[in-house]
Amino acid sequence: MAEFDVFGSVGNGVSAEEDPAAAFLAQQESEIAGIENDEGFSILDSGELPMSLQAGDGASDTVMNGDFYQETNGPTDGYAAISHADRLQAEPESIRKWREEQRSRLEMLDANSKKQESEWKEKASKELEEWYARQDELLQKTKANNRVADEAFYKQPFADVIGYVAAEEAFVSDVEETSPGTEWERVARLCDFNPKSSKQTKDVSRMRSVLITLKQSPLVH
Repeated sequence: MAEFDVFGSVGNGVSAEEDPAAAFLAQQESEIAGIENDEGFSILDSGELPMSLQAGDGASDTVMNGDFYQETNGPTDGYAAISHADRLQAEPESIRKWREEQRSRLEMLDANSKKQESEWKEKASKELEEWYARQDELLQKTKANNRVADEAFYKQPFADVIGYVAAEEAFVSDVEETSPGTEWERVARLCDFNPKSSKQTKDVSRMRSVLITLKQSPLVH
C-alpha cells in the first residue's frame, strides 16, 4: 500500500504541473487573436462588429438566427481581402506609373487609328467620285465623236465607190475620144502614185516610175 501511495503522490505532483502542449496552444491562440485585432477582423465578445468595419462603403448588416453577419460588395473572405490589400500596398510607385502611362498610350493610339481610318475612307470616296466623273466625261466625248463620224458617213456612205465610178467613167469617155499620144496618160489616171497610200506588200516603185516616164514622154510609133 505504501508503494501505491508513493506512485499516487508522484502522479499528483505531475498533474499539478502545467501541461506544455496546452500552454503552447493557448499562446498561439493569443497571438492569432492579437493579429486579428490589429487587422480589424475580430469580433467583440458582445457579438458586435467594430465601428471601422460597420462604416465601410457598400456594407450592409444582416441578422440571421440571432447571429450577426456583415455583407459587403468586396471579397467575403477575410484572408483574400488582406492579400488584396497587401498586393496593392506592395506595388511600387514606378510600376503603377508605368501602367497608367501604358493605358494612356494605348488610348491615344486607338484614337489616332480611328482618325486615320476616317480620313482614308473620306479620301477613297473622293477619289472614286473623281474617277467616275472622268469616266463619264470620256464616255460622253466618245459618244459625240462617234455621232459626228456616223453623220459624216451617212452623208457620203459610198464616197470611195462614187470616186472609183467617176474615174472609170472618165476613162471610158477618154477611150471613146481617143487621140494619139494620150494612151499612157489615161493609164496613169487609174494609178495611185502616192507611196503612203499604197497597201501592197510588193515593191512597185519601179513600175510606178516607168508609168510616170511613159506619161511624160510617150513612145513614138
